[in-house]
Amino acid sequence: MKNEDKQQFTRRITQANSTELVVILYEMMLSYLTDAEEALQKGDGFREAVRNARGCLNELMNSLDLRYEPAPELMRLYLFCMRRLALGEARRDAGLLGEIRRVIQPLAEAYGKIAGQNTAGPVMNNSQTVYAGLTYGRNTLTENMADQGTNRGILA
Repeated sequence: MKNEDKQQFTRRITQANSTELVVILYEMMLSYLTDAEEALQKGDGFREAVRNARGCLNELMNSLDLRYEPAPELMRLYLFCMRRLALGEARRDAGLLGEIRRVIQPLAEAYGKIAGQNTAGPVMNNSQTVYAGLTYGRNTLTENMADQGTNRGILA
């Protein structure tokens, strides 16, 4: 994943509600799967990309509250993906990574559609507020951010 992508995900996370966080995790996982597939062709960075995808999957699994539907079904899908990811890593098989993508992509799209219905505010209450603030300077494009306080993300 490129540094620009990481920065974009970080910005989105600071402003996301709980449903949007799930969408972001799905998108990150899909991005890491793409990285793993590309690394197989290049021959470098495959294990790191798989490890990062596994981290996203672990976070998705740990965030489930199994008392409520559809969490048990999602857990079964996540466990399937975890097994395919382990097998894909062991065999260095992009086809197995594609199977995971075919499970995660529709979930990402579904959660993306319902994310707008969640009217709760951002999960991170004390994070930096980001506004669209691109300004043009001499030969540069600068992103300006509001609320540059020193207590970002940490409640005192």
